[in-house]
Amino acid sequence: MIKIYTSPSCSSCRKVKKWFDENQIPYVAKSIFSPDFSKEDIKEMISKSENGTDDIISRRSKIVLENNIDFDEMTISELCSFVLANPTVLKRPIIVDDHRLQVGYNEEEIRTFIPRAKRLAYLACSQECPMFGECDHHLDPVPEEKPA
Repeated sequence: MIKIYTSPSCSSCRKVKKWFDENQIPYVAKSIFSPDFSKEDIKEMISKSENGTDDIISRRSKIVLENNIDFDEMTISELCSFVLANPTVLKRPIIVDDHRLQVGYNEEEIRTFIPRAKRLAYLACSQECPMFGECDHHLDPVPEEKPA
């Protein structure tokens, strides 16, 4: 299941949710200010991040700069507690699925969240169809091949 971590005033968060809606890809939106935003959410983000906290935390955040926070010196538990107390330090939106994490809205990179069958149909349609972009056929799943 895809989760999108958002904040209410984030325009990129709205763009990401709109993109998922338009592509009919189910997701769960979760506000970083919500009481159900948890240490487990933060641990999942870190575990799927290629560069640890650098990918998900804004080191230029006011609270980080004013308090000279060094995330590299924190334990995971301390980091989670800090983020829960100061959720604005997180970059947004953060998109997480079973295998990967993406931060921000990037129209090219977000396509990796399209299920494989839809991506294959999209590629096939784009190469052959003169109506590409004007119809929804590129969003339909590719039929599975039946054994002979």
